[in-house]
Amino acid sequence: MEFELSGHAGLKLWKQALTNIVFKKGPDLTTRQLSVLLIVFLEPKKHTVRGLAASLNVSKPVITRCIDSLSIQGLVKRVRDEEDRRSVLIQRTVKGAVFLTDFAELIEKSYLENQVKLNNI
Repeated sequence: MEFELSGHAGLKLWKQALTNIVFKKGPDLTTRQLSVLLIVFLEPKKHTVRGLAASLNVSKPVITRCIDSLSIQGLVKRVRDEEDRRSVLIQRTVKGAVFLTDFAELIEKSYLENQVKLNNI
């Protein structure tokens, strides 16, 4: 779905979606953790700590802590790379996919509700 938003409207959608996640008692993620999760789920390639650190311009220990937290919550998992046993890949999980699908639906719902309000003005 392609659409244009003003900065304020975009922030409002983001706020509504985040608030709904809090109400649903969803995972309490930092901005960095949510960024890592989105990269892993939206970019179809092999993800390593090194690659994620480069993508976000942070150190590998910062990404390692993010992955630790996301793994504990079951949102991503570490898997040995079969092509290079020294390397560990960060992969998607079903729980992570469900969380992001729900989050995307909350954003879309907020957008549609706001469109209806705008059309009724």
